[in-house]
Amino acid sequence: MVKKIKIDKKKYKRDINFGYNFKEYWSFLSRYKVKLTMLMIIGFLTALTYVVDKYLFKELIDSGTLFADGLLAKSAFVNVLWVLILVFFVVLISRVFFKWASQVFLIVLSNDMIADLKRKYFNHIVGLSHDFHTTHKTGSLISRIGRGAGAIDRMTDVIVWNIAPLVFSMIAVVGSLLFFNMSAAIVLIITVVVFIGYNIILQNYSKPYGGYANRKEDREKGNVADFLTNINSVKYFGKEDAVKKRFHRLSEETKNAFEKFWQFFKWLDVGEATILGLGVFFLLYFPMVSFLNGELTIGAIVFIYTIYGNVVGPLFGFVHGIRMYYRSMIDFQDLFEYGKIENSIKDKPGAKAMEIKHGDIEFKDVEFRYSKRKLFDGFSLKIPKNKKVAFVGHSGCGKSTLVNLLYRLYDIEGGEVLIDGKNIKDFKQESVRSEMAIVPQEAVLFDDTIWNNIKFSNPSAKKDVVWKAIKFAQLDKVIDEMPQKERTIVGERGVKLSGGEKQRVSIARALLANKKILVLDEATSALDSETEHEIQKDLARLMEGRTSIIIAHRLSTIMHADKIIVMKRGKIVQSGTHRQLINQAGEYKKLWNLQKGGYIK
Repeated sequence: MVKKIKIDKKKYKRDINFGYNFKEYWSFLSRYKVKLTMLMIIGFLTALTYVVDKYLFKELIDSGTLFADGLLAKSAFVNVLWVLILVFFVVLISRVFFKWASQVFLIVLSNDMIADLKRKYFNHIVGLSHDFHTTHKTGSLISRIGRGAGAIDRMTDVIVWNIAPLVFSMIAVVGSLLFFNMSAAIVLIITVVVFIGYNIILQNYSKPYGGYANRKEDREKGNVADFLTNINSVKYFGKEDAVKKRFHRLSEETKNAFEKFWQFFKWLDVGEATILGLGVFFLLYFPMVSFLNGELTIGAIVFIYTIYGNVVGPLFGFVHGIRMYYRSMIDFQDLFEYGKIENSIKDKPGAKAMEIKHGDIEFKDVEFRYSKRKLFDGFSLKIPKNKKVAFVGHSGCGKSTLVNLLYRLYDIEGGEVLIDGKNIKDFKQESVRSEMAIVPQEAVLFDDTIWNNIKFSNPSAKKDVVWKAIKFAQLDKVIDEMPQKERTIVGERGVKLSGGEKQRVSIARALLANKKILVLDEATSALDSETEHEIQKDLARLMEGRTSIIIAHRLSTIMHADKIIVMKRGKIVQSGTHRQLINQAGEYKKLWNLQKGGYIK
């Protein structure tokens, strides 16, 4: 029993843009016109072979009838048989070759198109803004790319195996029937049109439920990715049963949605059998009348009936193709919608790559609004090259936002962000980011080797340079204790390493990048005191000769900064060295007394 589901049909019908989706699909297919043309030619020749063998059967019956009636000599009949056998084997060999060739072309074509689609949308999604990635679940993105790849393969199959065979069979069969009996040709055309029309109406009615089912599946997969990504939290809090129950509810909703979608097709058998049955009746009725009038031979009657089967098979394939077409359009919709999303951070036309030579940074009269809240209003600050500047303040004061603006993850509404006196908006955003190095609070690593994770920041680095970075971060001692040494796989997000080990990998990666500007975004706040003390030494060495921006909650980690910037609600309320600030009344002294060497709450 399928659970009753109520949905907004207009919404899900409106959500599927068939014109745009097919145009996007065609943009991939049109790159391979030669392969497509070859497939169409082979398909037409294959359809002809099925007409020829039916015609051979007609000739066999007519010649056999004449021989049985004594109107054809045995020797002549034997000659006819030899000719028919020879032609039959030529047709058979040709058909086998055509089918083999069509598979060869289709396999290459489908794989080329799938690769093109995955590359295009992966590249597009990776290039979208930071804001996009913070508002979309990774599991849903992966699900849609996978469904899109499956849909493009399915859609190509629909054209080659479902649409083309019916078109070619109709051309060959109708052309043959017109030669023998026009009424039979008209009956066949009407039967095909009614059969297809019935299926289209049913498919059209089911479309909204297909879109609804996809949304449920996306939600389910998005939550699965969320659960598995946070599996440690699930286990630490003993919530396995709660997560299982939640997944059961989500999967039940997905199951019910898809059951409702597929239930529409139970009516297909009834309607299709009725239409085809009536078609056979009238297809034989008119030729039989002509036979009784002496206008057709018994072989022609058999030919008309058997050739009808040449259309029935492709006809069922065609309506199945309609179903797959709608399914593909639904799956395309979710992925192709991403293609319409433009990056909110755009490079200027003709923008050049930035090369940071000195590392001077200036925020000049910066205006920035986060959501509806104006965070910076005329914010200005200069950070000289090779200086260590720390930002402190309560959460939400704007410390991390300044780093995001420096990396141009967001665009400011007014003012300028300058590096070496040049506005970062005048350069390619990726080049701006690639000219800086960062050690984040959480060193999220790739599920790859320690070596490759470090080398990610500088893929062209030579082996001895990578080892120098490893030793600098005191990671060599850790590596020596591992069975696979530097080739040890760290696991998803680096789960096989401790917090301190991950941070050392992050430090080695930042050193290997060898940039003039270094950002330490709460780089030690997640570590224990002993590990933090060791890593602070590495960080101090890493900052030498670089412009360093330090964001810290733990004030004890920034005591040796050249300047400390105290922020509150997007404004600078104090600045100076630790010694200067601790000896004057103000926000910093309050924070220091409140924290007592711990964290700012």
